[in-house]
Amino acid sequence: MFASSTTRRKFLAASAIVLLAGCQVIPRGVPDSPPPAPDRPNTGGLPADQARHRVALLVPLSGVNASVGQSLANAANMAVMDTNAQNLRITTYDTSLGPSAAATRAIADGNKLILGPLMGDEAGAVAQIARPARVPVISFSNDSGIAAPGIYVMGVVPAQSIARTVRFARSRGVGRFAALVPSGEYGESAQAAFREAVIGSGGQLARIESYARGNTSVISAARRLKAAGGYDAVFIADSGRIAALAAPTIKGTGKAPARILGTELWSGDAAVPGSKALAGAWYSAVPDTRFRQFSESYKARFGTQPYRVATLGYDAVLLTLRAARDWRPGTSFPPGKLGDRGGFLGLDGPFRFRDGVVERAFEVNEVRTGGVSIASPAPARFQD
Repeated sequence: MFASSTTRRKFLAASAIVLLAGCQVIPRGVPDSPPPAPDRPNTGGLPADQARHRVALLVPLSGVNASVGQSLANAANMAVMDTNAQNLRITTYDTSLGPSAAATRAIADGNKLILGPLMGDEAGAVAQIARPARVPVISFSNDSGIAAPGIYVMGVVPAQSIARTVRFARSRGVGRFAALVPSGEYGESAQAAFREAVIGSGGQLARIESYARGNTSVISAARRLKAAGGYDAVFIADSGRIAALAAPTIKGTGKAPARILGTELWSGDAAVPGSKALAGAWYSAVPDTRFRQFSESYKARFGTQPYRVATLGYDAVLLTLRAARDWRPGTSFPPGKLGDRGGFLGLDGPFRFRDGVVERAFEVNEVRTGGVSIASPAPARFQD
């Protein structure tokens, strides 16, 4: 069993570090006896390094998101061990004590690159500290609005997933679209992205109904939408559980029920696979093939399943290693290495940065009774 896990780890490290184009939530828990995590700062400061790059990992290690932060830190540690990286010193800093304070300490310790933080509002605070010091920040946030010179967004951007789903629906003959969107910031962003995707693909936007996040509210909104009619597909900008509540009303009993479209929130949602209400629904997400292998390796090491976002910690380290090939220890991180148009291949598939925001290749999934299948595979590489 351990030999099998080792083989998988070597495969992951070898495949994920490849540069493309010729140059080429979920289970919780903390392992009982985890292996040593990335270095944490101590009051005496870090020892001088002549041959290793100092890289800071800013994640929550206490508070409500502590388990997510620990999962990211564990994944970063895995990447270092899997690649046998001898030229990196990764030190973790707890953003729960204050993102600005964490960034200040990280820079004072001599780190030349910051991986994290997790949340968009934290990234803004970190950027105010990092930018004057000329230390780039590769945030795990999915808020594209925080991208700026030296500040990169690595999280899965919802608008890209939505656009992929709409394009696929158009290719399958869907012409008229409607939507159910929750009130709040996520709903507003999803609605704007959906509207842009529909119009940009030549489709027609028939109707949008909003609702407060609650069981009764979404069902009432679905009834209003059903009564209005005039659409071929309905986009539900919420979790699989909420979508499953609204789907029966939207589908009704007609001979040609409307197609349900979902979001990236459905990826890893236990309510989605096998849901009768969502059968036939389409949603886009980053490919899961490498994540399943990564998850097995992670569990063998830490005794629990990783959060789905943990792959960001792993891939961020691989990205750093790629840039470190031409990066002299003690000097500033070369951000130009992040702008390669060919992109990189990570655990979540191909990705690259454009104007500081990650661009990813998404697969389209179809919900079926008994599970989820791939309706349209993610592209293996970027073509432009």
